[in-house]
Amino acid sequence: MCAVTLYLLVLLVGALVTYIATPAVLTLSRRVGAVDVPNDRKVHAVPTPTLGGVAMFLGFIVALAFASLQSPFIRYFRPLFVWPAPELFAIVIGTAVVFLLGVVDDLKGISVPVKLAGQFLAAGFVFLSGVRLEYFRVPFRDVGALSMSPDVSALATIVWIVLIVNAVNLMDGLDGLAAGVTAIAAATFFVYTYQLDVQGLAGPEPTAALLSAVIVGVTIGFLRYNFNPAKIFMGDSGSMVLGFLVATSTVAGVGRSATQNQSDISAAFLFYLPLAIPLIVLAIPLLDTALAVLRRAKKGLPVFHPDKEHLHHRLLEIGHGHRQAVLIMYAWTAVIAGMTLAWTFAPVYMVPFAAAALGMVLYTALPKLSGRSF
Repeated sequence: MCAVTLYLLVLLVGALVTYIATPAVLTLSRRVGAVDVPNDRKVHAVPTPTLGGVAMFLGFIVALAFASLQSPFIRYFRPLFVWPAPELFAIVIGTAVVFLLGVVDDLKGISVPVKLAGQFLAAGFVFLSGVRLEYFRVPFRDVGALSMSPDVSALATIVWIVLIVNAVNLMDGLDGLAAGVTAIAAATFFVYTYQLDVQGLAGPEPTAALLSAVIVGVTIGFLRYNFNPAKIFMGDSGSMVLGFLVATSTVAGVGRSATQNQSDISAAFLFYLPLAIPLIVLAIPLLDTALAVLRRAKKGLPVFHPDKEHLHHRLLEIGHGHRQAVLIMYAWTAVIAGMTLAWTFAPVYMVPFAAAALGMVLYTALPKLSGRSF
C-alpha cells in the first residue's frame, strides 16, 4: 500500500469520526448550556451550540490511534509511536491542554490573561519535549544554518505557536471560515512535505505530513455542520486546537531535511517554507488581526475589545452574502496557497494563479458584478 493511500485512510478516519460525533456533541452542548447567543457584534441570528471542538478533538485522537495500528498496512507510521520518540506524544498532550482550556472558555468563559497563560504552557511543554526551532538560515548569504541558543530557540518556538493559535482563533467569525481556511493551509503543507519526501529531502519520521492529513480530515468532517447556516460552532475548544496543530506541525517540519547541511539559497528557501506556508495562507487573518490592534489602539480601546469591523464583516458591508464572503476567503486562501506551491515546485503554474488572483480582486471589490448575494 502506497504512502498516499495511508495518509488518505487516516484523513478519512478523522473526517468520519468527526462527522459522526458532531450531532451528539450538538445535543450535549444544548444540554449543558454551551450556546452562543446573538448580539450586536455577531452575525448569526439564532442561538447556536458552541462545543464543536469536542467532536474535532475526538476525530484527531481516533485518527492518530488508527495511524498507530501495528498492522502490515499501517506500519509506515510506526516510528512515530515507538518510545523514545516523544515528539508526537508531546504534541498530543499540548493539544489536549489547549483543548481543555477551550472547553472551559466555551462553558464558563475565561479571561484573556488566563487563556494566554494556558497557550504559553502548552507551547512551552512541546518545546521542552523537543518540538522546537533550532536552526536559523540567512537568506541570500552563503553562511549555512546557524544554531539557535536555547533561549532564542524557546522564544521563537513559543511565540510562533501562540501567534498561530490566536490567528486561527480570531479568524473564527463567520460560519465555516476557520475550518475551511485551516483545511486549505493543512492541505498545502501536506503537499509540500510529501513532495519533499518524494524527492528524498524529508526526514525519516513524517510527523508534519501525518498531522496535516489529520487536520484536513477533522475540518472536512466538521464543515458539514459548520458551513452557513451553521448548526454548531467549533468554539475556542476547536479553533485553538486547530491553531495549535497547524503551528506544531510546521515546527516539526523545519530542519529535518537533507538541505539542513547545504548552504545555498534554495536550501534556505526550502528551510523557511514550512514556516512561510501558514503565514502566507493565514495572511488575511493575520492582517486582519494587525488592523484590529491598530484600530483599537487608535480609539483607545483594549487590544482584545470585540468589534464588528473585521475583514469578513467588511465583505458583508459591501454587498457580499454570508456564504459568499466565506467562499471569497476560501478562494483567496486557495489562490495564495497555490501560488506558494507553484513557486516552489512548478513555477510555470504561477501565471494561471496570478490570473486567478486578478479575477479575485475584481470579484471581491465589485460584488455587483458577481450577481445576487447568497
